[in-house]
Amino acid sequence: MNVSLVLFTADLRLHDHPPLRAALDGARQVVPLFVRDRAVDRAGFAAPNRLAFLADCLRDLDTGLRERGGRLVVRSGELVEQVCRVAAEAEADEVHLASDVSRHARRREDGLRRALEAEGVRLHVHDEVTTAVGPGALAPATSDHFAVFTPYFGHWSRARLREPLGAPRTVPVPEGVGSEELPARKGLAGLSPGLAAGGEEEGRRRFASWLRSGVGTYEDGHDDLAGDVTSRLSPHLHFGTLSAVELVHRTRQVGGPGAEAFVRQLAWRDFHRQVLAARPGAASADYRTKHDRWRSERTARADVEAWREGRTGYPLVDAAMRQLRHEGWMHNRGRLLTASFLAKTLYVDWRIGARHFLELLVDGDVANNQLNWQWVAGTGTDSRPNRVLNPVTQAKRFDPDGAYVRRWLPELAGLSAPEVHEPWKLTGTDRAALDYPDPVVTLSEGLARFKRARERP
Repeated sequence: MNVSLVLFTADLRLHDHPPLRAALDGARQVVPLFVRDRAVDRAGFAAPNRLAFLADCLRDLDTGLRERGGRLVVRSGELVEQVCRVAAEAEADEVHLASDVSRHARRREDGLRRALEAEGVRLHVHDEVTTAVGPGALAPATSDHFAVFTPYFGHWSRARLREPLGAPRTVPVPEGVGSEELPARKGLAGLSPGLAAGGEEEGRRRFASWLRSGVGTYEDGHDDLAGDVTSRLSPHLHFGTLSAVELVHRTRQVGGPGAEAFVRQLAWRDFHRQVLAARPGAASADYRTKHDRWRSERTARADVEAWREGRTGYPLVDAAMRQLRHEGWMHNRGRLLTASFLAKTLYVDWRIGARHFLELLVDGDVANNQLNWQWVAGTGTDSRPNRVLNPVTQAKRFDPDGAYVRRWLPELAGLSAPEVHEPWKLTGTDRAALDYPDPVVTLSEGLARFKRARERP
């Protein structure tokens, strides 16, 4: 009886899962395996919020498999060793895996291929499982990847996507392959109080609801901080409980400006992956260096701490940082603003901010997080690397009546717009009554420092 093994990584779903479908087509029995990789722990990537969301996803995946006559096998340890061990226990002759773009994932794939081949087991790696368009599918004539989004998006929009696959009706799993207990949220410390639930069922429910009632307002409202009409699907895309291919297909079927704007955001996600696939070093080094002499965490300790705690004295920056701490998620406009404030107004190394985001974001993703930080810091793919987002101007544009600020800064709840965005302008007893700090730096001072650093007049 031939057996295939499916290694789940960032694709924790049953719908539209090419590796699982290929395994079922080629074997009578399949071992669905997830390995809690010790290398992820050593790299510091096993943040509490993502571990909790992961636990939800694995439990939901196991439930779905059991409804189809199967079960999820969970192991812990070195990934290559555990996959080879389970393949031997099940007498599997092939392993199916989704491709990924990070340096760790590519090393893992190479090591796994060598180890499996030594045991006579074939490894099949499937593209376009975690992306809509594979990172190597599009490239300009003069380079191995697109460095600018607009031409990439033009090619991406014309690319022919594969058709989504339905979930399998049955998943027969061989007896005798042992599994650890499924992880659970219980006992995890340091979780954000408002952390969302994970799992494919939750992701599909949220997506269906958003298609019915959210996508129509997305074009006009996606930057409205208080309105919060974003899909909030990024954690499900990160863990693969939703398929990017299926999201593009179904959103395009709805049509309209909101659908087009949402699909464009999915293209940005693929864009960052093709950049990282071509330049894996961009996870930690400048993609396009400006020879910055960034302030370090040691030299800017007080400013960095104020930024992390949401006590910079700039209400919109602080509101977004407190949302991050409470929910393990932040509105995209808030991400752009808080990153610009740290990297350009405070002139602190972008890697310090990127690391803090990865410690809290449930959708913390190396490609999106690091390359978005580089875009904002002016060391990435932005065609205007010296742009600086003004937190007051941004507040008046994207939170005009101050509802978002008052939601996250209760100490300013009694203020109306525009005072809520510039509380330092209050005087006398009105200012003294607020338990809120003065700005850590004036915007003019911050801008002048940044211009000096970039040697601009």
